[in-house]
Amino acid sequence: MKARYQYRFYPSDQQRQSLAQLFGCVRVVWNDALAICKQAEKFPSSSDLQKLVITQAKKTTEREWLSTVSNIPLQQSVADLGTAYQNFFNSRNGKRKGGKMGLPRFKKKQGRQSARFRKGGFSVKEGRVYLAKIGDVSPIWPRELPSDPSSVTVIKDAANRYFLSFVVEIVPVIQPAINPSIGVDLGIKVFAALSTGEKIYSPGYSKLDQRVRRKQRQLSRQVKGSKRREKTRLQIAKLHNRIADTRKDFLHKLSTRVVNENQVIALEDLNVSGMVKNRKLSRAISLQGWREFRTLCEGKSEKLGRQFIVIDRWEPTSQICSDCGFKWGKLDLSIRSVQCLNCGTEQDRDSNAARNIEKVGIGHCHDSKRTWREGQTGSPAHLSEVSRIPVA
Repeated sequence: MKARYQYRFYPSDQQRQSLAQLFGCVRVVWNDALAICKQAEKFPSSSDLQKLVITQAKKTTEREWLSTVSNIPLQQSVADLGTAYQNFFNSRNGKRKGGKMGLPRFKKKQGRQSARFRKGGFSVKEGRVYLAKIGDVSPIWPRELPSDPSSVTVIKDAANRYFLSFVVEIVPVIQPAINPSIGVDLGIKVFAALSTGEKIYSPGYSKLDQRVRRKQRQLSRQVKGSKRREKTRLQIAKLHNRIADTRKDFLHKLSTRVVNENQVIALEDLNVSGMVKNRKLSRAISLQGWREFRTLCEGKSEKLGRQFIVIDRWEPTSQICSDCGFKWGKLDLSIRSVQCLNCGTEQDRDSNAARNIEKVGIGHCHDSKRTWREGQTGSPAHLSEVSRIPVA
């Protein structure tokens, strides 16, 4: 299976200038190819697009500066555009899983920039990475690459940080787990309630989020193209990076722990796109990163030979007692605990849902209707009726 390893590096001033030229050329080639695809009656092939926007464009005075950078990232940009269109068509035809994808869009000069090198355009030797027509860069190596990379992507984010993202081939390693299974119920106040009874709280993002909102109001009042506006934009990007890095660190540690300790991991399929339509909770839901946590658990489960199960979103996990299976119905979100009418057990809402998610995931869910019938009081006996008490 393939995995991605990302490392940060600090380029020199000359390398920053060369990378800026590279990002600009990749962006122009993408936009030119996209404009041709939008105007063409028949979708052109990738080789025809490369001839038009790279080979022939270099011979013109308007695009002759494309020769100053490596040809490999330019060709890869056109190939990525073809992949984006193919994903769009597969999404519309139902061949691609997930939500419907939109058409590729034009790239902007502001924000995140990237360029991808294939084999022949880069090499890794003695802790240094050579990039064609850029030179040697020295990334920070907190861990070694497990194998030779097949490609590397140079990334510059909105806060002017530089990264190298390697794609490598790894071999799944099956490790014994401590626990047989676990159910995880995701929420806002309590990020994850485990079926073991443990509750895990996410880091506080509210203070950083308030600073982001304040800076965004300040940005909206500043003149476009001014130095003050660019300074404020950079401050907002750094705040967003702090929130994203804090969330990513928390989700990676939690997902690693859950996958390492349990053989079967069961999660509930949440309708996040529908939940964020709630104006009161949309911002808090977006900050949690539920989908990212699910993606991390799924990828790490495949890596370690675990079984990852996503149960249906319509399972009434918060409406059934996890001890006896009695169904008490829907509860308001303000109700955090409930006493079962059948067995009298005091159930915490989140922990009860996590236990039900685990039971549904491993296929041992209670038959709530049968349990409800067994909990009913029978009809009174008549004098003429045979005794129901068995004779010893």
